[in-house]
Amino acid sequence: MIQKQENILITIVGPTAIGKTALSLTLANHFNSDIISSDSRQFFKEMKIGTAVPEEQELAAATHHFIQDRSIFNNYNVGKFERDSLEKLTELFTKNPVQVMVGGSGLYVDAVLHGLDYFPEVDKSIRTTLTSELKTKGIISLQKKLKELDQETYENIEIDNPNRIMRALEICIGTNLPYSSFKNKPKKKRNFISIKIGLTAERNLIYDRINKRVDIMIANGLIEEAKLLHKHKSLNALQTVGYKELFEYFEGKTSKEFAISEIKKNTRRFAKRQLTWFKKDEKTKWFDYNTAPNIIINYIADSIKNNKN
Repeated sequence: MIQKQENILITIVGPTAIGKTALSLTLANHFNSDIISSDSRQFFKEMKIGTAVPEEQELAAATHHFIQDRSIFNNYNVGKFERDSLEKLTELFTKNPVQVMVGGSGLYVDAVLHGLDYFPEVDKSIRTTLTSELKTKGIISLQKKLKELDQETYENIEIDNPNRIMRALEICIGTNLPYSSFKNKPKKKRNFISIKIGLTAERNLIYDRINKRVDIMIANGLIEEAKLLHKHKSLNALQTVGYKELFEYFEGKTSKEFAISEIKKNTRRFAKRQLTWFKKDEKTKWFDYNTAPNIIINYIADSIKNNKN
């Protein structure tokens, strides 16, 4: 029997530019909750425009956590985020048993809701070799190698993220087992019930919203923001769509127009991968992005009520 004050974490997921921030504010206001951000790039205060950080009035409309709270020079990863967010939720649940989490970074969402998988230690020289291969042969070489060693991971990973690819490859090479074979093992039980809401739309509409968002970012100063960060381009935080393409432009490898078109294309690809990741969870309740908020609120209220019965 679920107790009356069981902790509830409402999690909003979906592709980029679909309207997750607006819904999170509506739900936080309705349930009088804080908002945990599970966006893996909005942590960094130097990357405001290119990561679509909520506007000042949106941040002021509810208390947010894990947004613009650290520097790109800090070593922060999903394991630390899992630890920090669970500590924060434990604190927040003492004030209100219903809290909201929002973000499009599937791995970070899963880390909070389910926990991380355990991976054995491997020889550090493997990463050194892979890093050298990335520099000399490019990311396509690593992508091909991952496809050969672990087709499942290849189909589900952020294939344009060199650090994710190298992490998977070093496990494959160091253990002679697929990276995917270490995933989805039993995890530590959470102290909350999860209600997962997904926002979606027709693909063409999602892509149109993405294209418009990129245009707005450019108008708001993304190029200038990226110029300030160019000298730090090797940092992991900056291996991010919206910055990588502009770095190529600054180095004279592409035109500005081509760089912008690549940002749009790569963001669309990212959105497709987001949907693939989130659709794997059959417990997610999907709504069209235009759904009236009261319908979603009623669904959540019914879910909470059913958990108490």
